[in-house]
Amino acid sequence: MDDIVYILLASILGIVIGAGIAIAYRKGAAQEKLKKAEENADRLLQDAKREADTIKKEAALEAKDKVYQAKAEVDKELKERRAELTQLDKRLRQREEAIERKFDNLEKKEQELNKREREVHGKEKGIAEKESRYDNLLKEQLQVLERISGLSEEAARKELLQRVEEASRFEVARTAKRIEDEARELADRKAKEIISLAIERYASDYVADATVTAVNLPSDEMKGRIIGREGRNIRALEAATGIDLIIDDTPETVILSSFDPVRREIARVSLERLIADGRIHPARIEEIVEKVKKEIDAAIKEEGEKAVFDLGLHGIHPELVRLLGKLRYRTSYAQNVLQHSREVAYLAGIMAGELGVDAKLAKRAGLLHDIGKAIDHEVEGSHQMIGANIAKKYNENFKVVNAIQVHHGEGEPATVEAALVAAADALSAARPGARKESLESYLKRLEKLEQLAMSFKGVDRCYAIQAGREIRIIVKPEDISDEISAQISRDLARRIEEGLTYPGQIKVTVIRETRFVEMAK
Repeated sequence: MDDIVYILLASILGIVIGAGIAIAYRKGAAQEKLKKAEENADRLLQDAKREADTIKKEAALEAKDKVYQAKAEVDKELKERRAELTQLDKRLRQREEAIERKFDNLEKKEQELNKREREVHGKEKGIAEKESRYDNLLKEQLQVLERISGLSEEAARKELLQRVEEASRFEVARTAKRIEDEARELADRKAKEIISLAIERYASDYVADATVTAVNLPSDEMKGRIIGREGRNIRALEAATGIDLIIDDTPETVILSSFDPVRREIARVSLERLIADGRIHPARIEEIVEKVKKEIDAAIKEEGEKAVFDLGLHGIHPELVRLLGKLRYRTSYAQNVLQHSREVAYLAGIMAGELGVDAKLAKRAGLLHDIGKAIDHEVEGSHQMIGANIAKKYNENFKVVNAIQVHHGEGEPATVEAALVAAADALSAARPGARKESLESYLKRLEKLEQLAMSFKGVDRCYAIQAGREIRIIVKPEDISDEISAQISRDLARRIEEGLTYPGQIKVTVIRETRFVEMAK
């Protein structure tokens, strides 16, 4: 029992001693660690101080460098400013010296001018005395001349002015002719270039689509069927279409007569369909005519819209478009008016583009220039005035209205485009094969041309050539001068424009020549 107690006490004592030893060891280790930490802290603090000193020195050096650079820049700028000031000072001194020299020169010139002024005053007195002597001498000479010539001063002056006037008139006429010839040559060359270019660019095949007024029949028996019992079929056809149907002895042909080309076209198509169908009676006639009217109206609208679209125009009133379509069935000298209007629009637009004016306006006016022909059988007046009124009614531009109104020379063109439309109209009408006319009207026009030419004094002979598109006049050289020949050509051209109606243009050529012939034997 006691042994156990001893053992226990020894064990407890051992534990206490071990714990004390462990505590003492741990305390020593802690003190060692604390000492090492203090040493590390001292070392870090010294390193930080050394690094701070290094940074401080580097900052001081950098600041010194910047201060030095700034000082160098300031010194450089000051040197540049001093150089500029020196240069300005030098320039000012030079200007002052130049001004002083100019001032000296001005003083010298002023002195010279004063000297010359005194000399001039002296000369003026001498000149006045000389002029007085000259006047006296002139008066004496005039008196002597009056006694010798037997004319007073006023009479001599009038005679001299008369002679000068006669000589001047001849010179003026010659100068006017020269200027006119030069201007005509230049204008003719330029116009030919523009017109030839326009024709080349508008290279379309021309077709003179004449409105057909005669309907061919398969046989003469068809005439009786068209007339019908007691003429009821022909009366129904005339009432439905508004045309006159002429059936005469012409074999296998029926003539349709009407001033309205659209009605005539409706009657032609209706009659051809009735003949092809074979059923010809009043009810069928009315049915066919009504159907054809609708088709023709649609075709008219389509033709007008196609013409406007092809030319790239817009904003044209629908009624004007419809009237344009009606021109498809209208002809002038066997020339289809719608085709002619399209051609005029193209040519006018091309020429306007070459001249640098409004091509759109020229095209628009060219397309509408003959719009009056669509209703000229319904309204009194020339087609120019009718067309101008229609265009004005549907709010077309004043320039377009003017071009329509004056395209045949009835008034002055207000714009270049109006003159181009007139030129394009004449060009389209004058193309070979574009128009046809009766032999009777053609001969009358040639006779009238020759009568107008022979009405001038001094004309020996005249000839109308090139189908009436040129008139050549031969004058008597002993009676007519070159200047008067030029005047005759102008006056005759003006009389032709005022007194004749003709397609295209007429060229007037006056020929004056003198021939001397001798025979060597």
